[in-house]
Amino acid sequence: MAKPDDRRDNRRRIERNIINTIHNMELADEMIHKTDDPKMRKALKEKNERREKALEAMRREIKEEAKYADDK
Repeated sequence: MAKPDDRRDNRRRIERNIINTIHNMELADEMIHKTDDPKMRKALKEKNERREKALEAMRREIKEEAKYADDK
């Protein structure tokens, strides 16, 4: 039997993930400015680009969750 869709904490979970992702991006930016290793700098920049895309998706998901909550 399938579990019912329980979305009660989705918004809070997504918000926490957004905060953590932003924090990780800030830490990576600090490391980018401190490191002399071009490979490390490139890897960190690429990772932050992926994080930015993930943030966009999480923000869209938050909006969807808000719509779901408004319908209740």
